[in-house]
Amino acid sequence: MPKYFKKLLFVSIFTIILSAAFGQNKIVVFQSDFGLKDGAVSAMKGVACGVSADLKLYDITHEIPAYNIWEASYRLYQTINYWPVGTTFVSVCDPGVGTTRKSVVMKTNTGQFIVTPDNGTLTLVAEAFGIAEVRQIDEAVNRRKDSGKSYTFHGRDVYAYVAAKLAAGVITFEQVGPILPKEVVKIPYQKAVIEGQKVKGTIAILDVQYGNIWTNIDGDLLKQALNPQYGDALHLLVLHNNIKVYEGDAPYSQTFGAVAKGKPLSYLNSLLQLSFALNQGSFAKTFKIESGNSWSVEVSLKK
Repeated sequence: MPKYFKKLLFVSIFTIILSAAFGQNKIVVFQSDFGLKDGAVSAMKGVACGVSADLKLYDITHEIPAYNIWEASYRLYQTINYWPVGTTFVSVCDPGVGTTRKSVVMKTNTGQFIVTPDNGTLTLVAEAFGIAEVRQIDEAVNRRKDSGKSYTFHGRDVYAYVAAKLAAGVITFEQVGPILPKEVVKIPYQKAVIEGQKVKGTIAILDVQYGNIWTNIDGDLLKQALNPQYGDALHLLVLHNNIKVYEGDAPYSQTFGAVAKGKPLSYLNSLLQLSFALNQGSFAKTFKIESGNSWSVEVSLKK
């Protein structure tokens, strides 16, 4: 085979492999604050199936508390790293639906696509996985047919429709709409930092089933700051809008069973981030603690 054809074959194969690695993969994953009491989620999936019956449709959750953009941001961050490259996500927590907030598709540096209002939902995934490109949805060509008079259900008429077209390969990412700067609206919050003999962070989320509080302080930073050993007591200060809500101690533990039933403990959760719990009890409910960017923590070794 002549060298020219060998080179051409190599380039073609490489292009196919690259396209498969970073292109759409027919998977669409939904999350919203809609709940499952009515037909809203079903309507979004019906629109997606109308674009292509070959799509595979899944859910993160539809139980995000109403209007809680921070939690929508966290659930994306918690999830997308476990899905294949090329997966398209739809996130609809949109209290500003119908207003001037932008409707966008962001591609992460890890090759994921997120279709959502640019209202803070992309805060944590942009920081964790990077922004490869952001495009504003051109609703003149990428909106469900005959939906122009509907102003309050962009999840159905815009986001599910665009996500389905993108995931199915009906449109390319470039055909979503005009390119935007590599910036998204971000919700301010306390980053995990070392400050003297303590480490500060945010209560990023609650482990809602059990009432554990999950911080954004990862295990490596905790080790660098305090280097706790199992059995050491961590001193926890919880603040809401800088006002103290709780202060107490919890032994640093490998398992929940390391302490007696109802007693507090600190541990690394499934994302290897510092968390606090009551063994077989709800830390959040017991001490009236919630999560989000207005909730912060300070952690030190008990003296």
